[in-house]
Parts: sequence; C-alpha cells; structure tokens
Amino acid sequence: MTTAIAVRGLSKTYGTGETATRALKSVDLDVRAGEVLLLMGPSGSGKTTLLSIMGCILRATTGSVRIGANEVEIVGLRESELPQVRLRYFGFVFQGFNLFPALSAGENVEVALDLKGIRGAEAKRRAKQVLEAVELEDKYRAKPEDLSGGQKQRVAIARALVGDPEIILADEPTAALDSASGQMVMEMMTGLARESNRAVIIVTHDDRVFKYADRIVHIEDGSVREDAVERLLIAGMNEPAHVRGAGEVMAHA
Repeated sequence: MTTAIAVRGLSKTYGTGETATRALKSVDLDVRAGEVLLLMGPSGSGKTTLLSIMGCILRATTGSVRIGANEVEIVGLRESELPQVRLRYFGFVFQGFNLFPALSAGENVEVALDLKGIRGAEAKRRAKQVLEAVELEDKYRAKPEDLSGGQKQRVAIARALVGDPEIILADEPTAALDSASGQMVMEMMTGLARESNRAVIIVTHDDRVFKYADRIVHIEDGSVREDAVERLLIAGMNEPAHVRGAGEVMAHA
C-alpha cells in the first residue's frame, strides 16, 4: 500500500519554561492510502493535536510529517504555504458539522470549491454530484436547521469530498449521532477508503466504530502504540472481521 502520511519523531510542546506541556513525544506513524485508522485515547492524550498537525492546522515543535506520494514535508513550511497544502491534500469532517446556517446544503458544499477558485455552474454541478453520492440529492436547497444530525454530517462529508482530497481527517464524526446515523456515516467513511483509495483518519471515543477500522492507534500521554484490527477479504470486498483486542484497547481509553 502507498503511504499517505509518514510521521517521524514528531513532538509538540505548548508553552515555555516551567509552564511547558509536551502534548506529543517523538511520535512515529505511517498512514496508508485505502485504510481507515482510528486514533483513540483519553482526553488530553494528544490525539487531536496529532490530527491537527497532520492536517496543517497546528505546527509541530520538532519532527517530520511527509504527505502524499510526493512526500511533501509540511513541518517547517511557512504559515502562508499551509493553506495550499490543506486544499491540495485534505478533507475535514468535525463533530459539530461546522455548516454555515445561512447557506443551503448545496451552498455549504460549494464553499469548499470556492476556496479552489471553482464557482458558478461548475461548482453547482459538482456539489449536486457529491450530495448524490451521500444520498442527499434532494437536500441541495435545504438549510442546516431543516436537516437531521446524520444528514448534517453527510453534508459535511460531501463538503470534505468535493475537492477530491487524498486524505480525510475526522474528529469525533459520530459522537453527536444516533446509532443508525453513526453507522451510515462510518459506512460512507469506510467506502471512501476502499473505493477511492483514500486514507481516512478518525479521532474517536466511540466504541461503535471499532468494526470499521483497519488499525487502532492508541495514544497515551503523547506517545502511541498500535492494536491491529484484522479484516477479511470476501469476494473482493473488504468487510470487518471480529475485532480482536478491542477490549484491551478500551481498557486503556
């Protein structure tokens, strides 16, 4: 499998002197294209910090993060260079949906295209196409207040997808959803990895999503360890196998 993100010796320290806090400590991690990887751990363990550094939202203190087949090094880039890397490589999905309440579902998706300079009829066409892919083709004109939580999250996924990113980063995407909506969202996220060979990285506390993971990376006090989650290849389709070791992972969560 192609490596989508390669993290080496990554550290992040907040503050200086006696008030300094080490959020990440020499983290090494490879994320492969086509896999769903879960980042798990207690609050304050460093998982969201790691996700944010990989997504060019936070800056690392030391270490290396290389993105994509071209191994673009993002640690050390100028602040002005980071937005273009985000636009080129990443789609983001958040727990709070982050939809603009005054815009329709379609317009919320088109915002991501506007950032890439795609507007007008072409933006509308692409927005409708991606909303159809998440089974919301009839909600193009609906405002967020008229959508359920699961529908809002699917609009957020559509917005993340419309720019055709290589990597999807998701922070607690199922936490605010009921079981049925959470299952639909995770099936879509898994499909993104399998069918489009994207890397999907999810920060979560939700044990309902275990069965969708290829790997679980557990973070404790800024350091990581892995617990493998096996999958079975059945008739050419990747389907979740029984999650061995899941109880062990949660025992540390």
